[in-house]
Amino acid sequence: MIATKTFVGMPPFPVAAKKALADSQLRGNLRSATHTIRTKRARVVAELDDFEQLREIKDDVLGNLGHYLEQVEESLTAAGATVHWARDAAEANRIVVDIARLHKVEVVKVKSMATQEIELNVALEAAGIAAWETDLAELIVQLGNDLPSHILVPAIHRNRSEVREIFLREMGKVGLAAEPDLSDEPAELAGAARRHLREKFLRAKVAVSGANFLVAETGTLVVVESEGNGRMCLTLPEVLISVVGIEKIVPTWTDLEVFLQLLPRSATGERMNPYTSTWTGVTPGDGPQEVHVALLDNGRTKVLADTVGRQALRCIRCSACMNVCPVYERTGGHAYGSVYPGPIGAILTPMLRGVGVDEQTDSMPFASTLCGACYEVCPVLINIPEVLVHLREQVVDSHRGGAPGALQTAMTGASWTLGGSRRLAALQKLAGLSGRVLGRRGLIGRLPAPLSRWTDARDLPAPPRESFRRWWTRTDGGRDDTASHPDSLRTGDETR
Repeated sequence: MIATKTFVGMPPFPVAAKKALADSQLRGNLRSATHTIRTKRARVVAELDDFEQLREIKDDVLGNLGHYLEQVEESLTAAGATVHWARDAAEANRIVVDIARLHKVEVVKVKSMATQEIELNVALEAAGIAAWETDLAELIVQLGNDLPSHILVPAIHRNRSEVREIFLREMGKVGLAAEPDLSDEPAELAGAARRHLREKFLRAKVAVSGANFLVAETGTLVVVESEGNGRMCLTLPEVLISVVGIEKIVPTWTDLEVFLQLLPRSATGERMNPYTSTWTGVTPGDGPQEVHVALLDNGRTKVLADTVGRQALRCIRCSACMNVCPVYERTGGHAYGSVYPGPIGAILTPMLRGVGVDEQTDSMPFASTLCGACYEVCPVLINIPEVLVHLREQVVDSHRGGAPGALQTAMTGASWTLGGSRRLAALQKLAGLSGRVLGRRGLIGRLPAPLSRWTDARDLPAPPRESFRRWWTRTDGGRDDTASHPDSLRTGDETR
């Protein structure tokens, strides 16, 4: 059984991002992958103009969530499924572990952000239950004892040569080994994964999935995928456990139709997913004969209560925001320290976890330039920059009181200086003098620590010798611009 890594104990974003920026291979992998995906997406998204329906449906669900949850429970129960309510990650993990223990078997898994969010693999491992990821990218991450770095493409940070090395080194330790002459051709790598996983599919008695959607009127769960591994997990095992976030509900099959047209376009640049699997409870003699659905809160009702932040619950996990984000493209997903990286992770994770608890979570709302590219591309129009600013305010408020930090000390000093005209004038004069010493050709090359953290990565213009305030006084508000500069040298009538 492979030990499962977690994001627990990850450093704050600025620290992790600095390390990621030094990895040129990582930056190259990310740039190639994100540019490919967003180019494909732009081409097919332009074919449809009804993305607005996604937001309307999602807002209806969030505004009437209590009603739809009751309807879902009734529909699932009537279809023969067992419904469990999980208030947090610990309850959800306990539900899955207890069911798996009853059957005393290993587990195969469909790719699921919800099970990653609750760190289900860690809980299963602690209970002595082997859990095998069957999605190709998730398999690469698991075999490499790695962490996912993208919502849609968890192994986006790996190139095919790295994948080949992982397969050759690790597959034989936990199952059917890769062929010794395995090349890095995508078709051969996929074939090696298929052969390795086939024995696990045929042996497994319990499968765990999430769901992209849950149709309230019938209790139907839906998984969309591209490889067929989900179809295998949802049909072969005797027991199926689905962990589903309570925001994944869609009211009717007509609403589902809208999502099935628009999600693949926004996610992978495809008009439809190669595999769309639906299951409704238990059908005698066909598929799993024991179906459990764990409806997961884990902070979602708290997010719903936030009038600004609740729009994050519209997210359909298409990852379009990540593929256009200049910060994500350069740092990758690991720097965010969360299973939800990128712009959506920078708002969703702090709201689910709560701010003011740990430094890593508090750093996430600041992992953005606020350029707004994520908002422009979001199919459900989540105003991510607005929520980021909202969360930054919460982070600052959570740290008020006690010993002031470096940022608060700097802001207090700036407030005092800018609050008095004489103090500001003195600072401007000092800046003009310092510019003569530190500036070369109009730029300050390097400042001593801690200011070197700025100049190491940015060009800093040298302060002008004369401030606007002094110029205004010297020229009588611009009326007498012939007045000589007090620091100039005069040669005849020329002022230099």
